[in-house]
Parts: sequence; C-alpha cells; structure tokens
Amino acid sequence: MMEPLPKHEYCHSLSLVDLQLEYAEEEEEDDDHDNEDHDDEDGDEDHDDDLDDDGDEDSCLITKEGFQGVCYRCGQEIHMYERYYYKCKHSSCDVSLHKFCGELLTRLEHALHPHPLSLCWPRINWRCNICKRDHKCLEMCYKCLECDFSIDVKCAVEEEKKIIHHPSHPHLLICLLPKAILCDCSACGKMHEGIFYQCTTCVGFSLHNDCAFLPKRLLINETTKVAFYHTHPLTISYSFPMNDKIAKHNPKCRVCGHGFDDMENLWIYKCDKCMYYAHVRCVTSRRESFLRAGLNKTVENFKDDDHPHLLHLPFPDETYSVPKQIFFKESGRSVEVILKHTSHQHPLVLIDQTQLNEKTSSEINSLLLMCHNPMTKTKLICNGCMRPVMSTMPFYRCPECCNFVLHEWCTRLPSQIENHPGHPQHTLLLIYSNILPCFFGVFVCAVCHLPCNGFAYCCVKCKYYVDVTCGFIPKKITHKSHPNHLLSLVQNPSGGCHMCLKDVDSHQLSFNCNVCEIYIHPECALLFSKMIWHSYDKHPMQLSYLPIENHKSEYFCEICEFYLNPHESFYHCQHCRQSIHTACAPLILESETHTYMYNLRSVYNFVNIKFGDIYSSGGHTHPLSFAQGTALDDLCNICGRKLQYKIIFKCHDCKEDKFAIDYNCCENVKRALSSFVSLDMLDL
Repeated sequence: MMEPLPKHEYCHSLSLVDLQLEYAEEEEEDDDHDNEDHDDEDGDEDHDDDLDDDGDEDSCLITKEGFQGVCYRCGQEIHMYERYYYKCKHSSCDVSLHKFCGELLTRLEHALHPHPLSLCWPRINWRCNICKRDHKCLEMCYKCLECDFSIDVKCAVEEEKKIIHHPSHPHLLICLLPKAILCDCSACGKMHEGIFYQCTTCVGFSLHNDCAFLPKRLLINETTKVAFYHTHPLTISYSFPMNDKIAKHNPKCRVCGHGFDDMENLWIYKCDKCMYYAHVRCVTSRRESFLRAGLNKTVENFKDDDHPHLLHLPFPDETYSVPKQIFFKESGRSVEVILKHTSHQHPLVLIDQTQLNEKTSSEINSLLLMCHNPMTKTKLICNGCMRPVMSTMPFYRCPECCNFVLHEWCTRLPSQIENHPGHPQHTLLLIYSNILPCFFGVFVCAVCHLPCNGFAYCCVKCKYYVDVTCGFIPKKITHKSHPNHLLSLVQNPSGGCHMCLKDVDSHQLSFNCNVCEIYIHPECALLFSKMIWHSYDKHPMQLSYLPIENHKSEYFCEICEFYLNPHESFYHCQHCRQSIHTACAPLILESETHTYMYNLRSVYNFVNIKFGDIYSSGGHTHPLSFAQGTALDDLCNICGRKLQYKIIFKCHDCKEDKFAIDYNCCENVKRALSSFVSLDMLDL
C-alpha cells in the first residue's frame, strides 16, 4: 500500500536559506568575539590565565564547525557545500529540507523505467530497484503505480547531487564522471585517483572528492606524535598568497617540514592564533591513505645500542661543551692544586667549589663571585675553549691579577689529533694562543669559520686551524631540532641550515640527515644550549625552533630590538613572552652596543673571542685595549672605516682625540713598524 505525503508536511511555510552566507555571518560574529577576547587579554597581565581560557573557546569553535542538519524528506545530511536548503519559518519547528528535496516533483520520468513515477510514502518495507538498498515503511520514494518499481529519493535526485557550490571557487562544480579518474587536485596540488568535481567554466580546476569536503576547522590530535601536535583548531584557507608567505618569513609545513609551493591557490590549514601552517595533505594524511607520503620521517632511524657514545644535542645549558663531555674528571679524582701550564707564564691555582673548607672558603668564595654570571653581567671566559667559566665547575686561575683561566678539563687536552674529519691527511698539533703564528693569537676556525683567540689545533704546513670545540667535533649526533634521526658529519654540503635557515658553505663541514636531506651548521649544533640565563629576563630562556603557541604577533629581539624570524632558532621566555636572537644571547656587556643588522650569521660572530688583553707597541704612546668596536668608537684612524662590530684596538688614555684602529689595520701597521713607520706618524 502507499499514499501521498501526509498533509502535516505542508502545514508550515518554508523559507530558502543560503547556507554559506549564513555561515559567513556566524564567522564574522566569532571574529568580533575573538577580537573582544584579545582586547581583554592585552589588558590582563596574567598570561597563564589566558592560556587556560583558550581551551574552552577552541572547543566551541570545533562544535560550530559548519552547519549539520538532516533532511526531513530523504533522511540524508544537509551539507554546507550544497549551499541552499529550506527550513521552517517557525522557531519551534526543526523541519529542514534539501533544496532539491523541497522542490521534488510529485511525478517524474526516469530513464530506467518506462512509466512515470509518483512521490509516495509506503506503509510497508520496500527496496530501491536501482541501488538495491532496503528501506523501512514511511520512507519516501518514487513508485510506479502500474508495477512494483520503486526508487529512493537519493537515486532519483542523484544528478542534482553531482553539483556543488564550493566557497573556494566562484563557479558551480560538477561531477562529470561518476567513476574514479587520475587527475591533479587543485586543492592539495597532488595527482591522485578518485571522484573529482570540475569547473566547466575554468579550464583545469578540479577538486578531489576527499578534498572538496574537508572540514573547515579541525584539531590535530595527540596520536599524530608530539612533533606536530597543536592545541588550537586549524582553519582551512583556500590560498596562501606570496605576500603573506613573505610577511610570515616563508614558513614551513609543521608536519612534514617542507616549504609551501609557489602556487598561491593551493589550500593550507593554519592556526588563527599562532604561526602554525600545514599542507592540507599533511594534516589529513592519517585519515586519508592517498595523503600518507612523508610521515614516516619522524620514526627513529637508529638504535641506541649501536651508538653508545652518541652525543645528543643541544647541551642542557652553558656549563656543557664538547671538551667537557670528553675530558671531564669525575669528582673525587686527584688533580693538581698548583699547575704550571705551558700556555701561561704564571702558575695556576685550582678553584673547585666541591673542595671548600673553613680555611679556603672565604678566599675561594671571592673568586667564585667573579665567575661567569649573565644575571649579574659578570663575564669570565676560558682561555682554552672560549666557553664560559661557571662557579659550579672546577677551573684554574692565575693568581697574579691576570684574566687567565682554564677549565680543569682544558688543561688535559691531548697534544695532537689524528684523522680530523676536516683535515685527515695531516696530524693537528695543539698550539696555545701565546705561541700561535697569528697576529695577537687570532685565527679563523676552518670548521665553524668563526674568529678565535683560544687554543688551536693546527697543521703548520697547510696553515689549517680549528678551535678546541671543532677539534673534537663528533662524527654523528642527534639534535632536538630534527628529532629521531641520526645526523652525520659530511663535507661539501648543499642547501640551508635547518636551524638558522642561512646558507651552508659548500666547503664547510656540516651535519646532515641523509633521509630528509637537511643540514645543520656545526656552530648551530654545538654552541646553542637548550637553556640560557640572561640579565634581560629573570627566568631561564629556552631554545625554540618554531613559532611559539599563542603568539600571533610579530617577534622582536629584546636586546637589539630588531625583528626576529620565529622560524629560525631563537631563545624565548614563556613566562614573560620575551625573545632574543641566538646571535644576541651570548652578549652581556656588549649588548647595549650590539646591532643585529651587522651580523649575517645566527651565531654571535665573536663568541670565540676573549676581549680585554692589552697590546703594547712602539707605534703609539699608550697601550691599546683589545675590544669589540662600537658605534661610539666612530672611524678607524687609519682606513677611515666604521669600527662598529669589528675587532679593534683602542686607547683609553686618549680622551679628547679618540684613538682606535681596526684589527687588520693594526696587523698591517705592525709589519710597517719593521720599516720604522710609527702609528703616530700616520696622522693617528
């Protein structure tokens, strides 16, 4: 039996709703609400409370992700991409209809049946003669009144459902071929097989069925591994204009680590609260099999048992270094209290906090107060490895009022190194700064390319010099910036550094992941510790490799006050929300004169230079101080060039007529002195 649709279905009038317009209005309201919340947050000094409130707000955003309703006639979901639907004008009534269901004809002709079909509501269970799906009684269908032929509404209007209104495109998109085809998707930019919606107006615009119906907002849950887990919902964006990429410092996908295509119209998922961007194919890859490529890169590709002495970087803090890792003596082992070391003319005295007693504590405590401490702007650098000398570590100091100190482990450096990765053909000999064949003991390390006036391992024949840290550079490491993969030391690299994004010199040693083809500068890997203390912040600052969550605004360095690219490595305080460049991090006394724009590297250029020594020469009346040039030093008295951010020699006694010269000029003048040309004779 069958009967027409019941009269109560027409007792209320229905209105046509533009679903995408309605959703856009809701989004505007959400944006206004977010702006109000943001204004409130700016006036709230308790940042931790703001972070806690974000969780509830994000849940609301997820639950409001797109309209979802059920058609009263066909029982199928009403999707936002179908754009139009009918709903009852009475607020107390929840009747909704697909636009095509609301406009269903009471009679229709179908190509699969010779008789006209009538819209009916059977009182018995029935089966669709097209899709063979069983239906319960009172489910609407088209039925032939002359024979037992019935089809459900879904099959009857299938042609209508092949057309979608997608917000990413101005024209209608039609599923021209109901069968799977191999085609390029205009959303994700990849070629894959499946059902596609195509534009008949624009040539070449096609959306894969899976991409076309991606959620407008989603969360990356914790099952996607910590590497790309994000607490905020990601919003789909149907383009990523080049201007936006440049403004955001050319970000990389936070899932796969690769950059974004130059094509501006490829879709991405992004966080509206942070600088978090991801390819559409990467975010959805755990749900869709055709988008799984590349995710296995986070799987550990080595066994710890195979590398028992593997160095895991970055070091925890500034008290760690490569020489300490290799030559540190455990507490309790006998060491010399008074040491005569070849590198210095005076005997050295051991200072060890662990061996304090009543007789020595007051004297040693006064010396410990002079140890390296960024919080009090106290700077003390080891003359051997150029790393800070902290009060918590044993070290030797010259008691003759010299500024000469050595870590305990730096006094036991081997006299030579065989088979160094950068110069395996010759043995490298340990040479101290007081006998280095370089002007004022300054050389450029062949590995990190940084100037240094500490101890060196060198090949005299080839004039090959490396500093102590690079002298013992490990051949294999792991690094938190690229977790779970082994990094090997290689020569002749090609590409940019994964940490600082600067180019890697093709003649420089570099750490490389041969799986992902990424490189890391030796200085970035070995000199940046995981945590530092700085006088600009009362909390420890953590090394970060990616933009910080809940930090959507621009980044600026608290020291040099220049902009900061959050996709490069930098130090950040989560409590105070302050950031500093890695190149500015070692600065203590120099910070007020340092300018980031002069530094083309992510490492402070003079991190391996110990300033403060005195240079006495017959060319000038007064002794000259070895220092870093500042803006106050003005121009070199010889070449007339600016001295800011250069190694210089300056006179502190010449008050009225400032006297300062560039390191290179001083070296040249020293040669000229052999011809009896004094500095004062050069209009200095």
